[in-house]
Amino acid sequence: MKSRNLFVKSTAFVLLMAIFTGCASTTIIQSVPEGAKVYVDGMMVGNTPYTLRDTKITGASTSIRLEAEGYESVNTYIYKDEEVNVGAIIGGVFFWVPFLWIMQYRPAYMFEMLPASATPKAPDATVGTSISEKLRELKKLFDEGLLTQEEYDAARKKVIEQGL
Repeated sequence: MKSRNLFVKSTAFVLLMAIFTGCASTTIIQSVPEGAKVYVDGMMVGNTPYTLRDTKITGASTSIRLEAEGYESVNTYIYKDEEVNVGAIIGGVFFWVPFLWIMQYRPAYMFEMLPASATPKAPDATVGTSISEKLRELKKLFDEGLLTQEEYDAARKKVIEQGL
């Protein structure tokens, strides 16, 4: 009787662990050079190497931006559909819900940042556009998570001041 009770408890523990570990996905964001600022979905979260852990469901995307002084920024997305999550499969067999987390991120991402160009940039293509068009473009970048609130506010203020 004791061995059966132990078996039931052990099985329940394994199933619960499969469910809980199956819901989270972890990946490491790395860069060359190391120490770049990491922005996840528009929020600064740390420096590379950075361990990202979330519980988004399969197919979700995460916006990543890396910034380092003297280097061009890297803007990209990572998708939670690159690796099979065995824990979610096991949990899903018994409880269905973990099937929402059946896929996960790759274990690591490496981004090589390019040095900032020493040559002057080409003139901005929006020079001839109206203030309202520039503001709409900034708002779109902000809504997509490519600009932080501070960056958006500063750029918006600059556009308004230049237009007056």
